[in-house]
Amino acid sequence: MVLNSNRVEHFSGGGGGTTTTITISGDALPPLETHEVCLPPHRTTLQKLRQRLSEIFFPDDPLHGFKNQTWFRKLHFGLQYFFPIFQWATNYNIKLLRSDVVSGLTIASLAIPQGISYAKLANLPPIIGLYSSFVPPLIYSVLGSSRHLAVGPVSIASLVMGTMLSETVSSTEEPILYLQLAFTATLFAGLFQASLGFLRLGFVIDFLSKATLLGFMAGAAVIVSLQQLKGLLGIVHFTSKMQLVPVLSSVFHQRNEWSWQTIVMGVCFLLFLLTTRKISMRRPKLFWISAASPLASVILSTILVVLLKSRVHDIKTIGHLPKGLNPPSSNMLYLHGPYLGLAIKTGIVTGILSLTEGIAVGRTFAALKNYQVDGNKEMMAIGLMNMAGSCSSCYVTTGSFSRSAVNYNAGAQTVVSNIILATTVLVTLLFLMPLFYYTPNLILAAIIISAVIGLIDYQAAIRLWKVDKLDFLACISSFLGVLFISVPLGLAIAVGVSVLKVLLHVTRPNTVVLGNIPGTQIYQNLSRYKETVRVPSFFILAIESPMYFANSMYLQERLAKLKFFARLSICLIHISNEVNDPFSQDIKMD
Repeated sequence: MVLNSNRVEHFSGGGGGTTTTITISGDALPPLETHEVCLPPHRTTLQKLRQRLSEIFFPDDPLHGFKNQTWFRKLHFGLQYFFPIFQWATNYNIKLLRSDVVSGLTIASLAIPQGISYAKLANLPPIIGLYSSFVPPLIYSVLGSSRHLAVGPVSIASLVMGTMLSETVSSTEEPILYLQLAFTATLFAGLFQASLGFLRLGFVIDFLSKATLLGFMAGAAVIVSLQQLKGLLGIVHFTSKMQLVPVLSSVFHQRNEWSWQTIVMGVCFLLFLLTTRKISMRRPKLFWISAASPLASVILSTILVVLLKSRVHDIKTIGHLPKGLNPPSSNMLYLHGPYLGLAIKTGIVTGILSLTEGIAVGRTFAALKNYQVDGNKEMMAIGLMNMAGSCSSCYVTTGSFSRSAVNYNAGAQTVVSNIILATTVLVTLLFLMPLFYYTPNLILAAIIISAVIGLIDYQAAIRLWKVDKLDFLACISSFLGVLFISVPLGLAIAVGVSVLKVLLHVTRPNTVVLGNIPGTQIYQNLSRYKETVRVPSFFILAIESPMYFANSMYLQERLAKLKFFARLSICLIHISNEVNDPFSQDIKMD
């Protein structure tokens, strides 16, 4: 909106090329040229709708490479599009293989103990964690487009699955039913993820803002850490609830079950893991110290228990783990019955969380190496590997941030590092299972605590408070909801706050008055930048949102109010000028 308080003194035009000169209060503006612009070609409503849908769902124009090509070339492009392995396999060499072998073995040393630990976090048998670190990485290596994403179980999805299923079905009283529901939830998680990718609806997960996930992961990290006090203190009877108050109450009500041997050993290994993590954070070149410490802790703690088993009867161990490859589980899918709704709900929630984490991690490391990750392809890859995993005794998997960071720092060049990871897990499943018999549960608890404690980013929360109070509200709502209500409801509250913020931005857009920074052609917010000054005779307003029916009335009222104040301020300026200059001329306002 522009309010002009000066008269137009002169206007001239000529034949041929048109030149317009406007003089405002005696100051001549540069000549303006007039150019004829043709009207756009007429389009039908169907053509307009088609173009709009294409911009929404196919902004990358995935079929552009198929135009004017032979059938063989189209087949070649099709294989490359749906199976990214065909894009890089032809240029693969020994040098790349050497880097991928080193990184694959490095993440395997982290993935094996984490897989066992996260399966316990989901209230599943520990062997399921190793199964989930074998089949999904192989599938992702064929379908995935990220070079650095290390696939396997993750803490957040494990926690949510264990929480949601345990509220209805006990993993100790009905282990078979619980396992069936876990596999079924994994199937529906994969179906949901692959459907989003196939229908190109990836923008759905954008409603999980960074602020929402920040609070959710911090709350989940606190709950996960407190839940691990069961293993760290040697408690046998522990609450299955995931809220802060019941967990702390159970810890202190079961003081008679605390084992000092377990506490001493568990705290020592926890301090060791946290120390190695701190060293790797301060010196990124020493990343391998943090990556190798979980496996080293498992080996060392197992040796200690074997040597001292006659004196440490109170330390609980993992026990027998079956050898062999993943058994088929398609016959265990729970596709009808009273708990089917629970499995579907659990699958969708864990699917959204794991998909969000996987894509975010993949894009993060792709940006560092300056290559592109197709979000829709990633959704299909993660969805298909979970669907296949549900039929091969796996539960929900995705790209892990900790393992992907280790994979990146170890020098991974392609997804072959996932194949090396799967091969190492295969060797473990076939030959090394008896070695885990005396591995104490306390070391699994220490590994989980050291892994999830990095999810608490209080510095990011402080930055949110300084930058956007509404984002900070979403963060705190998610954090408190997880701690005091439940994990799913805490996430739902945070998503609700995020959606409310979106609605506020589009229905009540921010409107700011702009001024010019002297000596430049830059215009900024007058209230934010002190050096900006008003442009004489002009009122410049910026509306920080598209204008459409939902905010039209609000903007109309806002503009009317600002117009009134602008007129009032200009009148006051001119009244002041007339008082100081009694010979001033009349002023008209448009």
